Amino acid sequence: MDKIQVVRDEPVKHEASISRRSIFETEADRVDEIRLSAGLIGNWHHHGKRTMYGYVVSGNATMEYGRKGSERAILSKGDFFLIPPGLVHRDVNPNKEDALILIFNIGQGPTSQEVSGPEA
Repeated sequence: MDKIQVVRDEPVKHEASISRRSIFETEADRVDEIRLSAGLIGNWHHHGKRTMYGYVVSGNATMEYGRKGSERAILSKGDFFLIPPGLVHRDVNPNKEDALILIFNIGQGPTSQEVSGPEA
């Protein structure tokens, strides 16, 4: 690629609890903007063989994972985080305002695979 690409901010209409806007995507990586609605409890999932890096632009969120979902990573505005490949987790936003997060999925394969939950 021999030029700079720019993606402008666009209002995102979201009726679902998690809205996703793809910013850039190649065979080996993907950059998305996700918005977690207030009060959200997302589905259990993992990112296959991809490593997911994230940055919280605004709001707060919680990532639940571990045995029976007993572990939690509390995320606040300005936090960076990493979710390793294959880690079953879910996005939770128990707050009264939406959370806006930039995510960078690095690797090949599906970006998200839903599962019934973390191992017992």
